[in-house]
Amino acid sequence: MMDSSFQHILPSKVEIQQFPRFQNLPMQAIHVIQNVEQCEAIRAELEQVSIFGFDSESKPTFHVGEVSTGPHLIQLASVERAYLFQMSPPIWSFLAPFLANPDQLKVGFGLKNDAYLFRKKGFELKGVVELSKCFASFGLTNPVGIKNAIALLFQLNFPKSKKVSTSNWARKMLTPEQVDYAAGDAYAALLVFEELRRLERLPKDISKELEKTIKPCRHEKL
Repeated sequence: MMDSSFQHILPSKVEIQQFPRFQNLPMQAIHVIQNVEQCEAIRAELEQVSIFGFDSESKPTFHVGEVSTGPHLIQLASVERAYLFQMSPPIWSFLAPFLANPDQLKVGFGLKNDAYLFRKKGFELKGVVELSKCFASFGLTNPVGIKNAIALLFQLNFPKSKKVSTSNWARKMLTPEQVDYAAGDAYAALLVFEELRRLERLPKDISKELEKTIKPCRHEKL
């Protein structure tokens, strides 16, 4: 039976525009990682995280037949920090064990293309949860995007800039707008997962896996 506080339909675009704006992590909690030395400095932190908000960004392709060389950026977020990895062969090697660890969940939206690009690089993602398909208990059988998920669960407006999303993610120095956008996607995904978990609305197969590997969640509301 559906909780009376939720509706079977998503808020409209007009309603979402009237919601308060989603609050991303502060800039001091977002770490841009450019080399292996920085990776090693956070290794212990990463090893302690059981559930990451996850996403990746690639420099867009604009010409017919042009092949993507991405992902150029990989985002991992905990409840306190976001890590933006500017990819290079040494950083790929560092991240490989985390990406392949089935006991460290990577939760996010629209990860099918991410998995394809990772396989092209020779890396297999394990422990991945596609959140867009986790809203059947709300009567939503079609995939739900991150903006609608944040609106439904938290009554917040999660802005998505097309200008930033299609910017050059392979640039050496990311802009503040890129840093905020990339961290927000991973952080918001984690909050969505934790709220679905708190409400006991995750699909049964995911819940069973959580019981095996993950400690009970803290019941916190955004």
